[in-house]
Amino acid sequence: MTDRSAILRHAMPVAVHVLLVRDGEVLLLLRANTRYEDGNYSVIAGHVEPGERVFDTAVREAREEAGIEIDPAQLSIAGVMHRRADDERIDFFVTGRRWQGDVRNAEPEKCGELRWCALDALPANVIPYVRRALDLGVDGPWFEAFGWDDVP
Repeated sequence: MTDRSAILRHAMPVAVHVLLVRDGEVLLLLRANTRYEDGNYSVIAGHVEPGERVFDTAVREAREEAGIEIDPAQLSIAGVMHRRADDERIDFFVTGRRWQGDVRNAEPEKCGELRWCALDALPANVIPYVRRALDLGVDGPWFEAFGWDDVP
């Protein structure tokens, strides 16, 4: 019999990605000065803080990165990704179609530009797992395991 107190629990970072969508376009952010995927496009995103719900993380990140306010009731789950790269992660992708305020670059020290792009004409330099999420769709729900075949 195994001593349950001796079992290591697997912990991994959890992040939330906000897919702001309007008229068939998604808001992309060009990463800069972050030491992670700088020069590539992503979406509004951030880690879930202790005691924070997924939609609350989305609201906070939208405020911090794009200067807008989103009512959590206006968000929906697009999908969930179990991702493997240097480590394992869980990423929630949520879609927002309504918000208050004008979208602006609220973190110019970390973001080179904001850009609305057609969902069917994304730039080549979108971070691969974000591109995969956008390919799976903004209306979900979907689940994806990403990076498992590529990493030993």
